[in-house]
Amino acid sequence: MAEPPTQPVPFTVHGKTAIITGAGSGINYCFAKLLLSRNCNVLIADLGLRPEAQKLVDDYASKEDGKPRCAFVKTDVVQWPELERMFVVAEKEFGGVDIVSFVHLLLVCPGAGIFEPHWTNFWHPPGSAASKDSPHPADGRGHYALLDINITHPIRCTQLAISRWLNPPPDSKTGKVAPSNPKRVVHISSIAGQAPSFSAPLYIASKHAISGFIRSMGELDRLGIRVNGVAPGVIRTPLWLEHPEKMQMIADSDIWVEPEEVAVAMLRCCEDEEVVGGYVMEVSKGKTRWVGWRDDPGPRGEGNSASNSQNTIDEVFGWLEQPGWGVVGE
Repeated sequence: MAEPPTQPVPFTVHGKTAIITGAGSGINYCFAKLLLSRNCNVLIADLGLRPEAQKLVDDYASKEDGKPRCAFVKTDVVQWPELERMFVVAEKEFGGVDIVSFVHLLLVCPGAGIFEPHWTNFWHPPGSAASKDSPHPADGRGHYALLDINITHPIRCTQLAISRWLNPPPDSKTGKVAPSNPKRVVHISSIAGQAPSFSAPLYIASKHAISGFIRSMGELDRLGIRVNGVAPGVIRTPLWLEHPEKMQMIADSDIWVEPEEVAVAMLRCCEDEEVVGGYVMEVSKGKTRWVGWRDDPGPRGEGNSASNSQNTIDEVFGWLEQPGWGVVGE
């Protein structure tokens, strides 16, 4: 039997399979829809599906020759066994996976978008009335839910993907990763990974972390695994539209970036040979650019600003003026 070629080959999503977390709505819903239109199977892993995502699953549920399929597995991304299960489901349903994409905002059907909501927010410390983060967890190990979702989940998923690609099961249809059998990981960072925000410091920290993680994975190109990601601006998704505490930052004159624009950029992260491993691609209105890790000028172009952000800064100082801020009882 002839030895398989070892030289790199171009990557196309056609005929591949993707796992996408958080695709029940928002950016990754649009990415799932785009991949399916390019004949790529999709497994959506999320807590639930909005009606448009449910319709996508229904429309692509049948096992017809030559037609991609879409399936759903209910997944709480902060539970590591459930992250492992989604890879098992992908192997059972599709014979393996070639692309993984993790939405760190978890835009889920029940509506809990993680852009520093009040229930996991630096300015509502664990134990305060608004917070669901416990100051005295039963296991003695404290957690901010936002950081579990926005940092720990995508990092752990990347580990799981690398492990399965290097050690595929015997019946895998996708095979072991190699330059001649490449795989892709696409993360969603944000322009928040380049800038400060007094009103959302946990979210800002999480996006700085993910951009740094993406850049640190660049050397995996040697194995045929390309890890890169997008850094969108202000996106018209439920993360903003269904959260009044965030919409107070938006002025009528502000420009939105559409989620479909981000999905196209994510496809480029998979297929464009110029978008190498470790690449962070800023997505503003109508254009993209590479975000360097050194001496970068910061977000550029329309769709990268919320003009009324002072409203949320003033709100934070109102909280800090309340007696006993941050004091937690035994």
